[in-house]
Amino acid sequence: MVTLNGTLKIESFYEVIFQLQPIQIHEDTQKTVERSFEFLKVFSENKVIYGVNTGFGPMAQYKIKDSERKQLQYNLIRSHSSGTGNTIPPIYVKASMLTRLNTLSLGKSGVHQSVIELMTTLINKNITPIIYEHGGVGASGDLVQLAHLALTLIGEGEVFYKGERHNTEDVFKAENLTPITIELREGLALMNGTSVMTGIGLVNTIYTRRLLNHMITCSSAITEIVQAYDDHLSFELNQSKKHKGQRKIAEKMRQHLSDSELVRKREHHLYKDTQEDLIFENKIQEYYSLRCVPQILGPVLETLDIVETILVEEINSANDNPIVDVENKNVYHGGNFHGDYVSLEMDKLKLVVTKMSMLSERQLNYLLNPKLNNILPAFVNLGKLGLNFGMQGVQFTATSTTAENQMLSNSMYVHSIPSNNDNQDIVSMGTNAALITKKVIENAFEIVAIEMITIVQAIEYLNVKDRVSSKTRKMYNDIRNIVPAFKEDIIMYPYVNQVKEFILDNED
Repeated sequence: MVTLNGTLKIESFYEVIFQLQPIQIHEDTQKTVERSFEFLKVFSENKVIYGVNTGFGPMAQYKIKDSERKQLQYNLIRSHSSGTGNTIPPIYVKASMLTRLNTLSLGKSGVHQSVIELMTTLINKNITPIIYEHGGVGASGDLVQLAHLALTLIGEGEVFYKGERHNTEDVFKAENLTPITIELREGLALMNGTSVMTGIGLVNTIYTRRLLNHMITCSSAITEIVQAYDDHLSFELNQSKKHKGQRKIAEKMRQHLSDSELVRKREHHLYKDTQEDLIFENKIQEYYSLRCVPQILGPVLETLDIVETILVEEINSANDNPIVDVENKNVYHGGNFHGDYVSLEMDKLKLVVTKMSMLSERQLNYLLNPKLNNILPAFVNLGKLGLNFGMQGVQFTATSTTAENQMLSNSMYVHSIPSNNDNQDIVSMGTNAALITKKVIENAFEIVAIEMITIVQAIEYLNVKDRVSSKTRKMYNDIRNIVPAFKEDIIMYPYVNQVKEFILDNED
């Protein structure tokens, strides 16, 4: 059981979203939410408070009658439930719900207690609203996407429930659930914020960390396959550069290779009397995709750490408008819903994920091209050259997917388009940034899956599975349990998809 008490850490987020731990609201947090609601209810009397007794956006100049306040909130939710395109998968929607719930639990939004209670129940029962990819510009936060969340909370729209799509009303009846109570500004409070982009973004960081671990595994395994010299991973060389990420990647690779029988020491082969050698048959140094892995993946690790820090700060921030301040007995109007922090971090994350997919594709190409590696048959073909094709076909898939990632890595952060009668005249496009990053990550897992299958085939051809490190052997065994050793050509796409799902679901 995870207790929400005003601070949600990445570890607790992981437990709820990936390990399906239930949540509860701390008693003090419940009291904070109640105080916020009661304060706003009294404070808003005889005052003009945006979204309580005014219209929204450029129509905020219009005063709303007291008798029409509740209808205003319903109108906002229904009119903005206008998303289109593909539905966002339930895991990302649940992450967005948890993110929104944590933000509302800070007591800065003045929502009725029923909002907190129902959202908690929906998360625990894995009832997730149907939310669409298209619609958010990331300025009043995820206005359209969060409207679909609010639509579920008022008992309307559709949800995913027990793996199927249902009308919300039917599921509420089946589970004996009551829609939220609209009292003051529950519609606007649910919709104003960065919770969808942040929830998706946090899931993106978790998957990226898994992807990075798999890239370290692949890079280490290739070092063994080609029996490379190990000094490019040495403590001394990497310590001579100040970057913590580079040092950490090199350390992880040294740990991976600690019991390998294949990596070589330069001093055993080249640091001796070689005056009579005019041409060296073996490479003095490997290609960059092998030799420069700490320098390439180091920035990835450091960027990932920074992105995660920013998103955890966002999930624990009040990103509503206006902000209810019970302590100072005031309501402040501003722009905490603006998603630039998340948008920029998602752009950074997809850049480093694309770089990982490029590294994976180059390592794959190295294994497939005998003119580069000098030890493997073309396309790691274990069958008859000319008659069989080995990994030739899937290289096209890896190349195509890498190219798509390179294209998708263009920034959303700088693609502001004014909207809302120019009220929202500069926007973040943070939701788009998070969703495109999600796609880039999924693509990268496909490329790494293809590389892993190729590595295992190479180990098979060289007959070195008993000499590789224990960690490479584990990877070999895991992939072999999915993909059999093959000489004759086989249909590859089911195996690629199965390996992709396997590594997506496993940290190492």
